[in-house]
This record gives sequence, structure tokens and C-alpha cells, in this order.
Amino acid sequence: MGIYELIKDDGCAIADPSKNLLALEEGFASKQLEESGELLAGKALKSSIGGAVPPVETIVSDFGCSPSSAARNPRLVSLDVFRGITVALMILVDDAGGFCSAINHSPWNGVTIADFVMPFFLFIVGVSLGLTYKRVSNRKAATRKAVFRALKLFTVGLLLQGGYFHGIHNLTFGVDLLHIRLMGVLQRIAIAYLLAAVCEVWHQSDVLVDSGYSLMKKYRIQLFVGGLLTSTYLCLLYGLFVPDWDYQIPLQDGMSKFYSVKCGVRGDTSPACNAVGMIDRKILGIDHLYKRPVYGRTKQCSIDSPYSGPLPADAPSWCEAPFDPEGLLSTIMAVVTCLIGLQFGHVIVHFKHHKDRIFQWMIPSSCLLASAFSLDFFGMHMNKALYTVSYTCVTAGVSGLLLAGIYLLVDVYGFRRSVHAMEWMGKHALEIYVLVACNILPIFIQGFYWKEPTNNLLKMIGIGS
Repeated sequence: MGIYELIKDDGCAIADPSKNLLALEEGFASKQLEESGELLAGKALKSSIGGAVPPVETIVSDFGCSPSSAARNPRLVSLDVFRGITVALMILVDDAGGFCSAINHSPWNGVTIADFVMPFFLFIVGVSLGLTYKRVSNRKAATRKAVFRALKLFTVGLLLQGGYFHGIHNLTFGVDLLHIRLMGVLQRIAIAYLLAAVCEVWHQSDVLVDSGYSLMKKYRIQLFVGGLLTSTYLCLLYGLFVPDWDYQIPLQDGMSKFYSVKCGVRGDTSPACNAVGMIDRKILGIDHLYKRPVYGRTKQCSIDSPYSGPLPADAPSWCEAPFDPEGLLSTIMAVVTCLIGLQFGHVIVHFKHHKDRIFQWMIPSSCLLASAFSLDFFGMHMNKALYTVSYTCVTAGVSGLLLAGIYLLVDVYGFRRSVHAMEWMGKHALEIYVLVACNILPIFIQGFYWKEPTNNLLKMIGIGS
């Protein structure tokens, strides 16, 4: 199962393998179907002397597929390759990010290669939803399934990232409900998946799509939702007043050290006094946030910046404060990223020629990139931790260009052999994420040791003590 797609393809679509195009669209047989079913149709005509020509559904059923499944888009290889590249990039960041700042997350403002991983996942979730919910016969049933899948994904994320497994350096397990982390990567994707799925199921019009303008008109409610979410985020980020706040850090002797952070500002986007962190502290509670914030590698908080290191002598009081990079307010813009990917998925559904699809992807991608750099120039900096609007635009724009490039390489020109490994990783992305990125495999390996717990396989390969 591809990561976060959560819906398996039935493989019944009738398609031209060389072009990967849908052979049955809007209830009419295409040339591919006519050629493939010519013999069957001829037999049906001979057996129905004086009768009407058998319907298309009859011909489709002779191929072993139901009419509804045959009318679906075939699985695009480029989507799996995109997903696989994202998984490979995620593994690279986790393993080598600590040694090379260029592929590690930016300490605060600015973007690096690592900062594209999360938006890539969200974007491809949206693209997949556009194909999954192309035709919905029962909206209530589809909504129930989407809610159930999102809950499953959220629960998995809560177990894996909420503290059930305490890490390869602390071979214990269990949940401390007083300190469990409530948000995380899978939780954020579950929320974005659910809201985007609901928009796709319930908010479509009957407009016939024959151009980019008509495509926007058909899904204008979804675009309005995206705009409304963006406006809400901006109002909260720049409009909420952030007061002074306190936190404490537990020490090894059972005592705690208290810190006080002075704010009293509005519209600040610094690590200490932004509305994103304040909302998480108020709603989730500071004990349920991520304990190793990315701003711990800033110059104010590390003498080895941009790498982690000891605190400087004049380090500000907020350096050790918890901050969740997948918090509540920033998740609003994560949903917008998913909705943007959804519109790119609509292009696949409504435009059947390669040239049209690539053109419809390139225009919005270029506009998003231009908007991103313009916003950054005027002071709305790209920031992953806050998931700013400029960050949303630059990551979505790059995602669109990357999708167009992979699509051109794989689905148009057919260079599948060179990306076979990425395709496989994309089809098994969730399993790879759970085993590798969530340390399940290292923890399992560490459980086997010789005489002493430190004499394990991880020590042999240089991981752990």
C-alpha cells in the first residue's frame, strides 16, 4: 500500500500501457476499448439478431471488470516514483542530516532539502485523492470510509510518535499519558487527508471541464476552502497576542528547572513568541509537545550552529522549551498543501493528453514559486516550523514541477527500469516509514544482544552505544 493513499487500486482499468491513458471515460468507449473488444462486440451483435447493440457495460463485463472499476484511472507509475523519492529523501535526511546542514532541517527561517519531505507527502496525498474520489456514488459511505482511514492513520502515528517506543537509546516501551506527544507526522497527514477527502466528496460542481478556467470553476468551492484556511491562518498568526509564558525542564535528580519567557507581542514569528507555539501550549499543553525543537540549532541556542551543541553562555530562556513542528495552527497550511495536490490530481482526471496535463501543472507551479519568493522578499519568510504561506507556496510549486518531470520521464517516455527501486519504495512507503523512520527495525534488532544489552547488532554497525 502506498503511503497515506490508504486505498488499494483494483487493477481493472483498461488502458493503453504505452500511454497509460484511460480507455473508458464518462461512459463512452475509447479507441483502445473498441479495438480490444472488437471480437466480443461482433459476437454480441451476431447473437442479437434484430436487437439493439449491447451496451458498453456488457462489453466491459466480458473483460472481468465491473463498469465502475473499469472506468477508473489506471495507476500512474509517476505517483509511486514521486512517493518513493520522498521516502528515500526522508531516510537520507534522518541518517545524514546530522552530518550535513544542507540536508538537515533549517533551524528556523529558510528551507533546505529536508524541509520538502513533509510537503511532498501531503501533496501526493492530495493528488491520489483526486483519482480515488473521481466518481462517488454514495457520499455518506465515502465520508465514513475516509473518517475511518484517517482515524487508523492518526492512531498509528500516536503510538509510534507519541512515546510508546522510547527510542534506540532507551530500550523501553509504554505510554506516559502525562507526557505523550499528541501530534506528529502521521497525525498531521491524517488530518489533511480527512479534510481534503471531505472537500472532494462533497464539494464538486457539474461544470464540464475543457480548459484551466473551467477546471477552477468546477472546483471553486475547494479553492474557496483553501483560501479561507489561508486567511484564517494569517489572521491567527499575525493577529493573536502572545503573552509571557513559563515552562520547566526536569533534571536527573528529580528536581526541575523553571524558565520564564518574556513576550507580550502580537504578530511575532520568532521561535519564542509566535502564535503557533502559543496555541499548542494552550490547547495541547506544553508537556505534550515535541521535546527537541529545531530552533535548538540556531546561533542563539547552540555554539555549533547549525548543528546541535552546548548552549552558549548567553542563551535565551526559550532554547530548551518544547515546540511541536506538527502543531495545530501550522497544520492548517498543511491541509492547504494537500488541497493544492488535489487540484493537480484533477488535472489527471479531466485532461487525457500528456501535453495538456504538463501544461496545466506548469502554470500553477510557476505561479506558486513566484508568489513564494515575492512573499519572502517582503518579509513573510519561508519557515517549516510555522508552515508559513511562503513556505507552502514554494514547496507546492516544487512539488508540481517535480511531478511534471517524473510524469514526463516515466509515464510519457517510459523510463521505468531506471526508477524501479523508487517505484517499489513508493508502493511500500508506509511500511518503510514505520520500520525505518520510526526506529521500529533498530529497536527490534537492539533487542538481541550477547551477555550485555550494549553488545547488540546496532553496536556492530555503529549505531548506539
